[in-house]
Amino acid sequence: MPRKRPPPSFPDVPNIADPQGFVSFMERYLEWMAVRNYSPRTITARRFYLAHFINWSAQRSLLRPPEITKPILERYQRFLYHYRQPNGKPLSFRSQHNYLVSVRAWFKWLSRQNHILYNPASEIELPKLETRLPKAILSQTEAEQVLNQPELKKPIGLRDRAMLETFYSTGIRRLEMIHLALEDLDGERGTLMVRQGKGRKDRMIPIGARAVAWIEKYLADVRPHLCCGHEDGRLFLSHLGEPLTPNRLTQLVRSYVDKAELGKTGSCHLFRHTMATLMHENGADIRHIQAMLGHVSLDTTQIYTQVSIKKLKQIHTLTHPARSERSLSVDWDGQTEETPATADELFATLAAEQLDEQ
Repeated sequence: MPRKRPPPSFPDVPNIADPQGFVSFMERYLEWMAVRNYSPRTITARRFYLAHFINWSAQRSLLRPPEITKPILERYQRFLYHYRQPNGKPLSFRSQHNYLVSVRAWFKWLSRQNHILYNPASEIELPKLETRLPKAILSQTEAEQVLNQPELKKPIGLRDRAMLETFYSTGIRRLEMIHLALEDLDGERGTLMVRQGKGRKDRMIPIGARAVAWIEKYLADVRPHLCCGHEDGRLFLSHLGEPLTPNRLTQLVRSYVDKAELGKTGSCHLFRHTMATLMHENGADIRHIQAMLGHVSLDTTQIYTQVSIKKLKQIHTLTHPARSERSLSVDWDGQTEETPATADELFATLAAEQLDEQ
């Protein structure tokens, strides 16, 4: 089960209620973020990272923002580098990067709000992030093996097959899957509306006819029996008629990957990697894959042009290995009639997303 961050505490801050102290300014900063519509997850993460810095500072009798200088922040950066977690492992450079980015953004706000005379964090050099490719990617055959694991004689198994097909066809994120609503699927046009994805952005993406067929089977045969009369229109429901939780969805997908006995591990993000890789290997342009994944840019400097849903749908149909015509029949017992240049920046971005989810 993914770890949950404990709520931050300040055991080392002697005067936690000091109106000019770190904790007071942190609360004002987080309120400022909330007023400007930052996502609750971002605010929670910032609170976690800033609490770590505040406790570190308090241990060194640094209790107010004006007491912080650039050499002190460089010392904190070295501390993060040498820090060892309870399991004895060091912080990854991405984790160190996240701690420092939060502190840098906070001091930028303090400076702009005239709470400090200058920004000591303005010249802090962040650690260079490594470029990592995904640890495991499914081949087309392996993906089909995982898709065939749910027991279709059971209603929940049919629901799970529909979710796995949706992950495989669209590459959407875990939370995007959970938040899908009934009206987001347009089976006739073969499109899926992802609302308020990462960055609070909506996007419309294609979904393959095979995935649509499984979803329609689930909607006809299973979902009516899961509804409890008070559901909110979510597409996929738990056996209790409630929306799935992120942890539960992760466990569910991981169990099917393990059950396939492929010698590979992974969960929801594994299908995101797999979709992007297989479409690229089959000739899809990297810009079209980027649009599918909902990436605004592949790095901080390069902005890709938008592509129309019509063109994107055509590319998806031509390059996704699970493509099929609506006229093809689907064997609801688990089989279908089909047999079923690397892009380092794209896959490094995917790997970073996976680390953020964890």
